[in-house]
Amino acid sequence: MSEFFRRFSQKAAELLGSAWAFVAAAMIIILWAATGPLFDFSDTWQLVINTGTTIITFLMVFLIQNTQNRDTKAFHLKIDELIRAQSHARNSLIRLEEMSDAQLESLHQEFLHISQQREHQREHHRARNAAHAAAATKPDSPAAPSPKPN
Repeated sequence: MSEFFRRFSQKAAELLGSAWAFVAAAMIIILWAATGPLFDFSDTWQLVINTGTTIITFLMVFLIQNTQNRDTKAFHLKIDELIRAQSHARNSLIRLEEMSDAQLESLHQEFLHISQQREHQREHHRARNAAHAAAATKPDSPAAPSPKPN
């Protein structure tokens, strides 16, 4: 059952997320609106579209959520593998998605601090490089006066 639902939801998400599905949905709405005068814009006429869209929306929530869960899990596994493969990476960041909100916020603050330190270091290096470049363009001794013409 689980494998069937996985395959079904994957195919349904691909199909229903296409431009053709949008065009089909728009055509249904246009057709429904065009039939309004035939049914005198009755309550039953309105109920048809309301019921249909409610049912479709309800079912699509589960299909989209299933697909999103799979994509998110695959993404996390890929990132976890990249972290694991790097010798200087912190393996404690693997399975980060399972941390509490407080732990995530603490880690977020740590990375902000690291980012600010790196930016400060870059600014310091730029200033130092600019000073070295300016010093390199200055002559070491004043230029000798040019001889006066006779």
